[in-house]
Amino acid sequence: MENQNTWEKYTDEQISACDAFCKDYIDFLSSGKTERECTEIIKKEIEEAGYTDLDRLIDSGEQLKKGDKVYRVNMNKGVVMFNIGEDPLTEGMNILGAHIDSPRLDLKQNPLYADGGFALMDTHYYGGIKKYQYVALPLALHGVVCKKDGSTITLNIGEKPEDPVFFVSDLLIHLAQKQMVKKASEVIEGEALDIIVGNKPLKVEEGSEKENDENKEDPVKNGVLAILKRDYGIDEEDFLSAELEVVPAGPAREAGFDRSMILSYGQDDRVCAYSSYRAMLDVPDVKRTSCCILVDKEEIGSVGATGMQSRFFENTVAEVLALAGGYDDLKLRRCLARSTMLSSDVNSGFDPLYASAYDKKNASFLGHGIVINKYTGARGKSGSNDANAEYLAHLRDIFEQEDVNYQTAELGKVDQGGGGTIAYIMALYGMNVIDSGVAVLNMHAPWEATSKADVYETERGYVAFLKHAKRL
Repeated sequence: MENQNTWEKYTDEQISACDAFCKDYIDFLSSGKTERECTEIIKKEIEEAGYTDLDRLIDSGEQLKKGDKVYRVNMNKGVVMFNIGEDPLTEGMNILGAHIDSPRLDLKQNPLYADGGFALMDTHYYGGIKKYQYVALPLALHGVVCKKDGSTITLNIGEKPEDPVFFVSDLLIHLAQKQMVKKASEVIEGEALDIIVGNKPLKVEEGSEKENDENKEDPVKNGVLAILKRDYGIDEEDFLSAELEVVPAGPAREAGFDRSMILSYGQDDRVCAYSSYRAMLDVPDVKRTSCCILVDKEEIGSVGATGMQSRFFENTVAEVLALAGGYDDLKLRRCLARSTMLSSDVNSGFDPLYASAYDKKNASFLGHGIVINKYTGARGKSGSNDANAEYLAHLRDIFEQEDVNYQTAELGKVDQGGGGTIAYIMALYGMNVIDSGVAVLNMHAPWEATSKADVYETERGYVAFLKHAKRL
């Protein structure tokens, strides 16, 4: 059973609408390369669309009513949005959930050192990556440095044409005889993913107060420290309270002669996060309360205070209930159990160069619309949510009502590997949850590819869900 390529179905007007939507999406990808940056962008946009900070209402005791739109930020790394509907919250919500963290390199807490005439920074990779993909690549440095006095310095170095970039070196092919016979998982080791950040020694005049044994030993490192102090107000000890991420440098780009695709860092899962919150803005009036939750830490198991396993979402729903007629534990349990959710996450797009990894009749294809995954997990569905058939039938009806082009898929062949999303965590509340999102080529690579048509159809699918999904 095959579905039609979306481009073949589109009218000229739909193609124009798709291009316009994806132009904004490309800008979002280029500006939001970390979870903090994404949160700041989303917060600004939804405030302009009329969303109010929930914590302000909590402090004032102001009650929520139909049509009110509120949001709450979690430690600057995630955001949840609510559009209060006509139905009581105890009848449940229509929820879109995605994550805004992506695989990358993180600087260690004591990163800077000198060796062989270079200044380098030590990293620890975050999430599932092929380590060899991060060598000999222009890299940028994004994040925050929090100082003891309470001030925060925001860094974004490597994105402007005039900015310097950084890189991880690789062994030249002429000397790589032993390296070339290693397994791909070992050819570059994690401790070898240190970025080179300088090569110029700090020049100190003889007899000056700055001339000391330490500078003679590490003049290149001290040269970098001098620049950090002069240009950014950062001392070496400030790295102890910093969160700095190393990501591919450069903006998202259109791909292909036909410009039908988007090539960018971080599309897993910012493509679904963008489509989710934009769908919320495109459905201002709802009968059933709608919600969008965008979280951190999915790539490392949804752990920590900003991951989906934290109580942030549950606590926030409790606060919303308290301002919308009164909270008690039973109301909270009913609200969550009666909700319906799309766990908005990406799927592996079929790659003809690696066809043996896929079951072609159960694969997702770029350009064929929003992807529905009944289950994810690994091998014997381990770690999977596995949505029920009644919910799938309900979604089929919704998408067909709104003429949304959709496809069903698995991640790959049964014994090939696997992966997971936040779906199983939300399913713990007893709600209907299924994975739904965009097919991605090169998933978890520094540059990932998507089809513009799939990005647009996914947003259309999320809009249809917010309009029509109901309690089953």
